[in-house]
Amino acid sequence: MTADAPRPIRPTARRLWLLFAQSVTVCVALLFVVGSLRPEWLEGTRSSGNVTISEVAPSSSLGRLTTRGDRVNSYADAVALAAPAVVSININGQGRGSRDSFSDSRQRRTPRLPDRYFQKTLASGVIVSKDGYILTNQHVVEGGEEIEVQLSDGRTAPATVIGSDTETDLAVLKIDLQDLPVITFGRVEDARVGDVVLAIGNPYGVGQTVTMGIVSALGRSHLNLSAFENYIQTDAAINPGNSGGPLVNANGNVIGINSAIFAPTSGGSLGIGFAVPVSTAKDVLESIIANGEVVRGFIGVEPQDIPAAAVDALTFGRSKGAFISGVNRNGPADKAGVKPGDILISVGDRPVVDTTSMLDAIARLKPGTTTHLKLLRKKEEVDVTVKVATRPKPGAKAPDGDD
Repeated sequence: MTADAPRPIRPTARRLWLLFAQSVTVCVALLFVVGSLRPEWLEGTRSSGNVTISEVAPSSSLGRLTTRGDRVNSYADAVALAAPAVVSININGQGRGSRDSFSDSRQRRTPRLPDRYFQKTLASGVIVSKDGYILTNQHVVEGGEEIEVQLSDGRTAPATVIGSDTETDLAVLKIDLQDLPVITFGRVEDARVGDVVLAIGNPYGVGQTVTMGIVSALGRSHLNLSAFENYIQTDAAINPGNSGGPLVNANGNVIGINSAIFAPTSGGSLGIGFAVPVSTAKDVLESIIANGEVVRGFIGVEPQDIPAAAVDALTFGRSKGAFISGVNRNGPADKAGVKPGDILISVGDRPVVDTTSMLDAIARLKPGTTTHLKLLRKKEEVDVTVKVATRPKPGAKAPDGDD
């Protein structure tokens, strides 16, 4: 045998080569079989036309909410925290027409029934303390002669109206029961447009119901629903009977009290609902419990919003504000030197951008205290100090006018 002749494969090496080839063949065959079976637990890709999508088979345990830790797509935990504190309210007696909605052709309340009628009204509320205090809407309890509250656990109790506030459409009830579930207050300041929210209540008397939506807008005003408007707008379904129930965030904390819906006169939800912010509700709650009523500040001016086209001309491009069209004679603002034509741009340390923010800032002032007002008078900034009076009750004649 010459040096250039190919060397023969030794018997041992040949057997090893054959075993390797057979192993490769078996593996390929197994992979083909596994691929054709497509086991249901296997997550993969599927071609659909020109699109490749990732999917999980319907019977797969992957991606299903089978354990507590997997509940990323469920709000059951939030409901479990909030729902026990939500109550149904039954009111017998003389009532005013429904204020759950206002017309979709006119931005004002549209009663579905005559102003005065004898009826049984169904509404909702939320327990806010172990002492039995309940927040709900003023319009559902006004004139009620008998009020009964039913808890989610089936217990019932008569309720007493501790106080109400027509200017925010809120009321505080009280029941006498032990071991009451209590809602947790959230921070509406942390709410963002797009946040998931849940509306809990008793729509149409069908029983406790949870609907889901998002925060559609914040700070809604000029709806002619109440004197102090700073509503949370949501598309969570709110229907008659939901009034007074809570709007809660994804953590189960209340951020608003459902109060009104934008709807046709026939009723029903169109996906535009409004809730009183919990910050306002908390102020009303504390004032009613402490005083039996809501006490607000008053300075005695008549404000108007500045038309957008006139902002630069009237404020000389420096700031927004509220135009003072009138000043009550001998009222607090008059005594402080405020004049018609002034632009009010701040109350204390709170900026004023329109009449809504001005009314809110003044209402939060404590009667008997003093505060500083910053005004624009022509091209000059003017600072005055005013002694705060008490805002007159709705319907009562204000001393020399309104604020």
